[in-house]
Amino acid sequence: MVIQATASVNNPYGITGVWNNGTIIDKFVMILLVLMSLSTWYVILTKWWDQQRLKKAARECEKSFWSASSVKEGVDKLKKDNLFRSIAEDGMRAMSHHDGRLTDRIDLHEWITMSLQRSVEQAGGSMSRGLGLLATVGSSAPFVGLFGTVWGVMNALINIGLAGQASIGKVAGPVGSALIMTALGLAAAVPAVWGYNWLLGRNKMLQDALRNFASDLHAYLVSGARVPSPEAGGAKPAAAPAAAVRK
Repeated sequence: MVIQATASVNNPYGITGVWNNGTIIDKFVMILLVLMSLSTWYVILTKWWDQQRLKKAARECEKSFWSASSVKEGVDKLKKDNLFRSIAEDGMRAMSHHDGRLTDRIDLHEWITMSLQRSVEQAGGSMSRGLGLLATVGSSAPFVGLFGTVWGVMNALINIGLAGQASIGKVAGPVGSALIMTALGLAAAVPAVWGYNWLLGRNKMLQDALRNFASDLHAYLVSGARVPSPEAGGAKPAAAPAAAVRK
């Protein structure tokens, strides 16, 4: 039996070869793509964690806030970092600061509406922070990788022309090595695009929850009763007297 020995051949055209044999431009492009990829995953993970906290806060609000006898008692039941608590506090301030001030020219209904709407928009802006980075990486990373590929192919062809050797072995290696830049660009862009669309959809769901809470709170502050939601099967929570709202 003849045993054929296989010799391991080092590939000089892999990522390590591009880094070791590349120019300053090649290394800059690689570093830039790595930073884009790291920032993408950082935003995805941190925003996912924030969204999970907000979903937990929504469940806590539905469970604790609306079972209270007054808005103040409901606010006290929520944690201080709860966005729903912040919206409720803004509604309480709008209610208490309306009387005896220049805001008397504005109806109480409109004044509370503006205050709650501003609070919800601020919360939505905080939730959307960082998504612009994902959109930027998703749209620009392929072009950064393509630039690295074009630069690598150009240098490879120049070196082959100067050496006067145009065999398939001399051309395929450097060109294939340059195409690694395009692969790195796509590796950075695809998670950014997917993460952006995924987080955007979850943000929309959470913003709807904030707007629904603000709407129910507005109805409670103005009339003393919460508007029943379709999910609740039409059941109405007990109406609180208007005096309890001002406590």
